[in-house]
Amino acid sequence: AAGSHFGGTAKRVIHFFCNGGPSHVDTFDHKPALAKYAGQRLGETLTTERKTGAAFPSPFKFRPYGESGIEVSDLFSRTAQHIDDIAVIRSMYAQVPNHEPSLMLMNCGDSVQARPSAGAWVLYGLGAENQNLPGFIAMCPGGLPIKDSENWQAGFLPGAYQGTHIDTQHTQLSRLIENIEHPQISTPDQKRQLELLAKWNRQHQSGRLDRRLESRIQSYELAFRMQTDASEAFDISNEPQHIRDLYGDGVHGRQTLIARRLAERGVRYIQLWHGAGQPWDNHENIADNHRNLANQIDQPIAALLSDLKLRGMLDETLVVWGGEFGRTPTVELSGDGAPKLGRDHNHYGFTVWLAGGGIKGGTVYGATDEFGFKAEQNPCSVHDLHATMLHALGLDHKKLTYRYAGRDFRLTDVHGNVIKDILG
Repeated sequence: AAGSHFGGTAKRVIHFFCNGGPSHVDTFDHKPALAKYAGQRLGETLTTERKTGAAFPSPFKFRPYGESGIEVSDLFSRTAQHIDDIAVIRSMYAQVPNHEPSLMLMNCGDSVQARPSAGAWVLYGLGAENQNLPGFIAMCPGGLPIKDSENWQAGFLPGAYQGTHIDTQHTQLSRLIENIEHPQISTPDQKRQLELLAKWNRQHQSGRLDRRLESRIQSYELAFRMQTDASEAFDISNEPQHIRDLYGDGVHGRQTLIARRLAERGVRYIQLWHGAGQPWDNHENIADNHRNLANQIDQPIAALLSDLKLRGMLDETLVVWGGEFGRTPTVELSGDGAPKLGRDHNHYGFTVWLAGGGIKGGTVYGATDEFGFKAEQNPCSVHDLHATMLHALGLDHKKLTYRYAGRDFRLTDVHGNVIKDILG
């Protein structure tokens, strides 16, 4: 593919992925009716995985922010300072209430079969800007269980488009990126070795038609070039102290600052995973658990939006925030029927927001019902979200295809409509 279909407004994506399902009714979708009916049963409610009880008002305070007056909870009071640059989609819906298939749907466009992730599709469509760094990087402190690595895979696309996983709980480069430093051989000798290896590989490849060989050759060559460029890109000690202070000193502040450094250096798709060890899957005590989680990323998100704007990069960087689904407006119950003060999974309605990269800020698209159970106004599928993200990058989701197993595949399968209302 390598090339946009039309003039896109964004060149790259930075995607904050909140693993576990953050609660929309506690963050960006204020539902005063939950306080009005607090402790009361809400009649016929949607079927959930676990038993839930009465209306559970948000333990967090909402207030309007910016000229647009969009209401945001105090969980994201710093991010909310940027609400006039943000489009909030309050009518997202997914297909099932289980984490793994919903993670795959949000990241790969399919909840049943492992497919190429959105980052791989974007890299396939636009190509890399920097030949010395991976075009698609997934940063996840502590890593995810091995099955979750399919969320940044290349699938049936050539292996060169696969996401490179970085474990940002480490600060030392040799632990941050595995095998980045050769333990014995000098750089010139290593270069000679790789040139000889490449020559043999090309000879081996000449009589065969196998894309995996080309991917393997490219990965060796990229790994060698990364030894110098990655060392510099991931070293935030080069940043002035006031910038490091802006992002905060936690692991998520560090990885978000690294994301900006990677964006500056032409990395096409950067995913920042949050909630690997302690997910947003708060079935109990949501007041403390959601507060702790939001405290880890509210400052870094706000810092990134400020920093990108200051550098004139926000207009060409699409920033996305969300999880795989939302949570129930009703309280989850334990086996004996006692309230656990948390919320069950809710795939019928939830929130994702976008900023920068041609997005019309200060806008709200769609709505859930008065309690927040289900997307009612302008329901937005994950395919619609992906179609819109690709559109901002100058890619027509219907034309971004790859022939595999006798048919043309695309990220949005046979679905998806661009949400024009949130585009500037």
